[in-house]
Amino acid sequence: SVPTCCSARYNLALLACLGFFLLYALRVNLSVALVDMVEPNTSFAKNTTSNVCPEHSSTINVPRNTTGEKYSWDADTQGWILGSFFYGYIITQIPGGYLASKIGGKLLLGFGIFGTSLFTLLTPLAADLGVGYLIAVRVLEGLGEGVTFPAMHSMWSSWAPPLERSKLLSISYAGAQLGTVVSLPLSGLICYYMNWVYVFYIFGALGVLWWFFWMGLVSDSPETHRSISHAEREYILSSLKDQLSTQKSVPWRPMLESLPLWAIVVAHFSYNWTFYTLLTLLPTYMKEILRFDAQENGFLSALPYFGCWLCIILSGQIADYLREKQSFSTVCVRKCFTLIGMIGPAVFLVAAGFIGCNYALAVAFVTISTTLGGFCTSGYSINHLDIAPSYAGILLGITNSFATIPGMVGPVIAKNLTHNNTVGEWQTVFYIAASINLFGAIFFALFASGEVQDWAVSGYHLHRN
Repeated sequence: SVPTCCSARYNLALLACLGFFLLYALRVNLSVALVDMVEPNTSFAKNTTSNVCPEHSSTINVPRNTTGEKYSWDADTQGWILGSFFYGYIITQIPGGYLASKIGGKLLLGFGIFGTSLFTLLTPLAADLGVGYLIAVRVLEGLGEGVTFPAMHSMWSSWAPPLERSKLLSISYAGAQLGTVVSLPLSGLICYYMNWVYVFYIFGALGVLWWFFWMGLVSDSPETHRSISHAEREYILSSLKDQLSTQKSVPWRPMLESLPLWAIVVAHFSYNWTFYTLLTLLPTYMKEILRFDAQENGFLSALPYFGCWLCIILSGQIADYLREKQSFSTVCVRKCFTLIGMIGPAVFLVAAGFIGCNYALAVAFVTISTTLGGFCTSGYSINHLDIAPSYAGILLGITNSFATIPGMVGPVIAKNLTHNNTVGEWQTVFYIAASINLFGAIFFALFASGEVQDWAVSGYHLHRN
């Protein structure tokens, strides 16, 4: 076997990990900064805080920096500002996958992150010009980020040897969780000690810096890489030789009729429903029901994502070990990991609704729920590469389009269900998320495949006629 240390494919995984780290930092920093951008009296329409749980002793206020500009945006406007990202994001998923198969993932991913970073740097200016400009900038950021995952999948289709797929992909995509973990508390600290504009300037500048490294060090395929060793190039190319298609046209119809693809769509949609509901509403739940301000404790809001990050990295190693050393079939590993990664979170999420005011248990359950979700990365999440490596970018574009819908509607539905902020209402929100998860897990377990599909291999059109 070819050494992994300092190899071109692991360098790609690490640079990609940094790229996704920055992408998620650029995505979630607004939710933290927004608290500081809004005049305190207009922030959120005063919700009737439920009196089920006792008030926690509030911390003594440290004098904080208040030099940042303040805007009078009401709750609805803030909702639009936070949601606008997804409207851009959903548009470029499928075009992103298609473009990556034509021009290569390197340029697409590089410019996706570069563009997002530039628009992040423009955010304070846009906010000054007016709310319309700010929403436009967020939509443009979404457009830039929309191409990144399909472009990365497309690159891995020519870089990842089949038996190292879980390892390499889990390293690169785990950057997203880590970005959430670091940028939530860090953005809070920047707002607190400096001024909210620096949240956008610092992360935006880091994104531009990353772009120079990416353009200089990475290439679309092992054949075009400048410094890859001969042994590694041969190893990667020989491991993929029967898996890739040479035909130039995309087999859209058989692709869209493929049940294994729809299994991934359903799983991806279901998983994201829970993920986005938690990402956007957890602070509200802790504040309104448990009477505990998550903003005061950025560390606790980041804990679940840290668990998820650890789980993604470890489960990626375990998945490939089971496939390579224990000769488990690919489909068996993908199905088991998806079942653990979706049923586990569902159980703990429902449990979180029933523990009354036990704050420590609530944090523990939500953390376990999000952590177990990390198994899905080596489950449905990279299954695109198992069933159609040549079209993995396009497949991810298709499933991610469906999976962006929960980001747009999930939080809206949850907000509508919790008008009075009673424990019962929140239990309903958790029930809905858990049942959607359960359905997705079962559907995937029934219909997923681990084999390269007929339509995804070159000779396919010849056999048909």
